[in-house]
Amino acid sequence: MAFEPRTAIVTGSNSGIGRSSAVGLAAAGLDVGITWHRNEAGAHETADEVRALGRRAVVARLDTTDLPGCGDVVESLADQLGGLDVFVNNAGAGASIPFLETTWEDWRRVIATDLDGAFICIQRAARRMIDARRGGRIIAVTSVHEHQPRVGFSAYDAAKHGLGGLIKTAALELGEYGITVNAVAPGEIATHMNADANQDSHTIDRPGVPLGRPGDAREVAAVIAFLASTESSFVTGASWVVDGGMLQMGPQAGSHLTSDEWRQG
Repeated sequence: MAFEPRTAIVTGSNSGIGRSSAVGLAAAGLDVGITWHRNEAGAHETADEVRALGRRAVVARLDTTDLPGCGDVVESLADQLGGLDVFVNNAGAGASIPFLETTWEDWRRVIATDLDGAFICIQRAARRMIDARRGGRIIAVTSVHEHQPRVGFSAYDAAKHGLGGLIKTAALELGEYGITVNAVAPGEIATHMNADANQDSHTIDRPGVPLGRPGDAREVAAVIAFLASTESSFVTGASWVVDGGMLQMGPQAGSHLTSDEWRQG
């Protein structure tokens, strides 16, 4: 049976990339499950945007450090939607702490949020898709730090590297069920995480990015919408970098740095 997506869950969709992704999938004709952790009002604003496009929206609180209970939220949303065709694992958090100052509690919080919870939710989503025998799309929002590290982000880098590896392995194992599994790795995006949520990304100067600016959440959502669609049927196990060319600047930036300021993060 040809894959035709009708329902999606987007975790952490109360703002930023998650909200843009939920709205983008609704525009493509999908009913959407929306989750929030601390910003319930934001989740309902996302739901209003989804409903304005003529699609159903259901909302639930999701704490990815609630292990393994966070998987029950995925199950509940899928039940309310009447199925699950697309799962976007977007919920996550970071912490800028030097490696030698990172406590065990800091480490566990980030790993639980960004990797352990992702594993539980992605596995639950995959099982639902297999049981339905309709195929599916699983998409994890990682980061450019899935591919390259950043000073002061040891736990975050480890979690995102791990999530990237999980996605590749899941792609190998789920392909026989018609389920594709991919990562989207954003660079700097103008969202609340970077204090730029209300600013046009085209007005922010970033000399170290080839395109000269940070990204807009809708630019990441557009890639997610493609990976969720029928058009991406032969794409799996890939990591789609959406960073304005920033990762390509590694050796270029390294040879042109003139001070040790970068060591401060």
